[in-house]
Amino acid sequence: MANNYDAIVIGGGHNGLIHAAYLARAGKKVVVLERRHLVGGAAVTEEIVPGFKFTEFSYVVSLLRPEIIRDLELPKHGLTILPLPSTFTPMDNGDYLAAWDDHDKTRREIWRHSPKDADAYDAYSRAMARMAMAVKPILSMIPPDPTSLSPKDLFGLLKLGGHAGSLSEKDFHNLAKLMTMSAADLLEEWFELDPLKGTKSASGIIGTFLGPRSPGTAYVLLHHYMGEIDGAFRAWGFAKGGTGGISNSIASSARALGVEVRLNASVAHVIVKGGRAVGVALENGDELYAKTISSSLDPKRTFLKLIEPRHLPDDFLTAIKRYRTRGSSGKVNLALSELPDFTALPGVGPLHRGAISISPSIEYIERAYDAAKYGDLPARPYIDSILPSMIDPDMAPPGQHVMSCFVQYAPYHLNGGWDDAKREAFGDSVVDTLAQYAPNLKRAIIGRQVLVPPDIERITGLTEGNIFAGELALHQLFFLRPAPGYTDYRTPIRGFWQCGSGTHPGGGIMGANGRLAALEVLKG
Repeated sequence: MANNYDAIVIGGGHNGLIHAAYLARAGKKVVVLERRHLVGGAAVTEEIVPGFKFTEFSYVVSLLRPEIIRDLELPKHGLTILPLPSTFTPMDNGDYLAAWDDHDKTRREIWRHSPKDADAYDAYSRAMARMAMAVKPILSMIPPDPTSLSPKDLFGLLKLGGHAGSLSEKDFHNLAKLMTMSAADLLEEWFELDPLKGTKSASGIIGTFLGPRSPGTAYVLLHHYMGEIDGAFRAWGFAKGGTGGISNSIASSARALGVEVRLNASVAHVIVKGGRAVGVALENGDELYAKTISSSLDPKRTFLKLIEPRHLPDDFLTAIKRYRTRGSSGKVNLALSELPDFTALPGVGPLHRGAISISPSIEYIERAYDAAKYGDLPARPYIDSILPSMIDPDMAPPGQHVMSCFVQYAPYHLNGGWDDAKREAFGDSVVDTLAQYAPNLKRAIIGRQVLVPPDIERITGLTEGNIFAGELALHQLFFLRPAPGYTDYRTPIRGFWQCGSGTHPGGGIMGANGRLAALEVLKG
């Protein structure tokens, strides 16, 4: 049985491509198998309405590791990240709250509403930056197994203990507290202003089936806080060409390193012989063989769809079946004849080049969650939107625009199930909510695309449409992600590896998973 390749990577999402690129950089012969007609997984840009390019699923970038950008020379392959300079939150009383990329300007804006919160804002920003810096090294660390006595795990625990010991007593206590508390409780310790607390708490619920008052959401908030663009800590941006531009630059780098990328190549199952993965069978009947097989698909799809149960230990199978992948997010993409005109700040302005957040209070988001947790659609959802065409004019025809709206909550398990009528009702609730603040929006819509969790699952392959390939819940992080004993990217099957967002350190367009897994594969 000849090995066609040194490594086969299943799934051409950003982690799969990064994983393949690092293996090829080390001299391996690598093929990436992607079931769709384009690479990127959930980080894709497609022309859905003629002339209008939509960032269909993920839409912003902040977490892409600088070492990956550097190692894979992504700017040379077309990666350009354009900053998102502001967040604009319209309020129900007709006013607004804005955060700008100028700290003093933001502080003055908060002071306009609450001098107390303006003073607290500096201290909060410093505290969160310290917490993010404390957690950041863990993102580049392979989680040690605390139950193992192997030298590798003992050294990892020693390293982790050394890192914890380097924190001040105050920072250690704050970090322990932050890991377990809710985003709402954290923010209510600092601020009094509802739209400020609401907008900041939203970072704690993105991609989770939790509300801002749910324990554990403060860590998710911190996870989103660790944005890094060109070394600028806490910066969010939009990639030129949308998130598809990121995936295309990684694919270009991978191809330049010798990676073969096959599109429309859906894997039916992994071939296992004698407890070792030796190859894959494609849906079209082809078989490919390699020394190493890596899956960038989520853990449920990887182990419950691609592997026969008899090849996996019962306790591992049980852990994967229990792994939480509840879809909670929807996406509404709009093609517009004109910009939305917000009554709180009329005319075309800097707000159109940043994020627009419909998050007037923590209660507003919690009420949206209340509806979703009982299987209903919220009448007024949380919406985080940007206008990509204001940042990158190539995204829409001249004078026209695209609006990308990320929405919570859209429960995967909707009462009565999803159908076209419910999908359109979801889209209408998003447009109606936005139109309360920008009344011209409805007449400006030329076309729209509504995506709910079953659509995200069908198109990207993410189980239940969960954008993080598994919730960022405390029991699914670090040495527990995706299952105890298997957090070093290895699996119970020799020669078979995981490298997707369902592994440490989690989701977002980060790429750390693909890189760290490749480094482990190369160790042998």
